[in-house]
Amino acid sequence: MTRAVLSIGSNLGDRLAHLRAAVASFGDTVLVVSGVYETPPWGDAEQPAYLNAAVLVGDPAAAPRDWLARARAAEAAAGRTRDPERRYGPRTLDVDVIAVWDAAGEPVLSADPELTLPHPRAHLRAFVLRPWIDIEPHGRLPGHGWLTDLLNAEPLASDALELSPRPDLALESDT
Repeated sequence: MTRAVLSIGSNLGDRLAHLRAAVASFGDTVLVVSGVYETPPWGDAEQPAYLNAAVLVGDPAAAPRDWLARARAAEAAAGRTRDPERRYGPRTLDVDVIAVWDAAGEPVLSADPELTLPHPRAHLRAFVLRPWIDIEPHGRLPGHGWLTDLLNAEPLASDALELSPRPDLALESDT
């Protein structure tokens, strides 16, 4: 079985509905979903706040590129368009493949520009690390270390203070 951690975020339209649709699009591969966090925009401050979460998925038949294809399909279903002039601009849905582990539990490493694993900037983003800690409190980002250590190190410690947990927003139903 391959497992993957996905980071999902939305700051346009019905943000919560976009996140819920993304989780639903992964179907039975969803193992666990984090809580929702409201976060300031990253990289381009001139846009609305995001809702962010993390999803742990698993599928015995999925290769790393399959997770990328599923992420892109979820984005397309949400009407995501990419603006080449504004790399960190607003979006209906952003789904990033953060890390993948093979059937033996070993991290998959890739330098492919289309799917770099682990995600090359995950260790710099509190909005990725904090939700991931919800679902894997003792998790490690391959090549970088413990999630909690990364989140508590500067400069992320100050970024983490800007994340607002949203326990009033659930991504999955209890039924």
